[in-house]
Amino acid sequence: MAAGPGRVAIPALCVVGAVHHHLIKKQLRGKVAIFLESGEARAVHDYCLLFGYGLDGAYPYVTYQALVKRFLEGQLAPDMKQEQVIPMYRKAVGKGMMKVMAKMGISTLQSYKGAQIFEAVGLSAEVIDKCFIGTPSRIKGGGFQMLFMDYARMHADAFSSVKVTKGLNSTGNLHYRNGQEAHMNTPIGMVNLQEAARKNSRHAFSVYSKEVNAQNQKCTVRGMFKFKTNPVAAIPLGEVEPVEAIVKRFVTGAMSLGSISKETHETLAIAMNRLGGKSNTGEGGEDPIRFTPMKNGDTKRSKIKQVASGRFGVTSEYPNPNPNPNLNPNRRSIRSHL
Repeated sequence: MAAGPGRVAIPALCVVGAVHHHLIKKQLRGKVAIFLESGEARAVHDYCLLFGYGLDGAYPYVTYQALVKRFLEGQLAPDMKQEQVIPMYRKAVGKGMMKVMAKMGISTLQSYKGAQIFEAVGLSAEVIDKCFIGTPSRIKGGGFQMLFMDYARMHADAFSSVKVTKGLNSTGNLHYRNGQEAHMNTPIGMVNLQEAARKNSRHAFSVYSKEVNAQNQKCTVRGMFKFKTNPVAAIPLGEVEPVEAIVKRFVTGAMSLGSISKETHETLAIAMNRLGGKSNTGEGGEDPIRFTPMKNGDTKRSKIKQVASGRFGVTSEYPNPNPNPNLNPNRRSIRSHL
């Protein structure tokens, strides 16, 4: 590897993708295997991308060195042996990749390799056309100059004259770190959300809403959208649908009971039924006790029913919009006994 104080590293994924497509154009791809020696590959998603764009094998030497260093410092399991560290990491990555492949309905690595089952967010056509040919990139974005600026910044940190004494700085990719990677959920937002829920505080909810809107502009594509106003072409208020009609099109996400708590699942169903919208049961059924209306007229029954073979709560009453009102309320689904 020729990277050094005077040479900035090239993004590993760009290299793999560019070589892969170059070999295809030259009709040599079937005769050549691509192996990567890189310090960038660390997490399961890194390998999924690399193999998804044509990689045949990887040697993540920095990850191996970091794991061994943590072992020698006593930061791994006390009963683990040094010769187990690397094989366990490789096994974990392999299982992670198989899980991703299974979700896509792909059963072999041969089918996954080079399949490019991804969509780019924030990359310009010049990068796509060179390294990731055929990958959708609907909103475009930065090009090679932007990538160079990112890598030049990391290169400057790596070869800085300032001695590192406390380890590498956390960039906040996974956990919130002040001044680092932006996250939708911030400490200020979570504190005010909890206060609003516990004390029914409008002020706390207002602070939470402002924080979420501010983070939206940093974290999401929709946060970049702006409304164009034209008073001349404005629609008369009388022609606008009332709130009661609009909220009927609201739908919650499909969250299985167990991925969120029973209380949360039922509260979402009650709220959407009050609005006239639709909540989703998730992959499974419902506890039959939710079929019985509550004393105040509310119902915990979700309007959108997902059915998965052999799943809890998928009974003959489950998909029926008007289940037997005399159904025994003490009857429970299989899930409630687990």
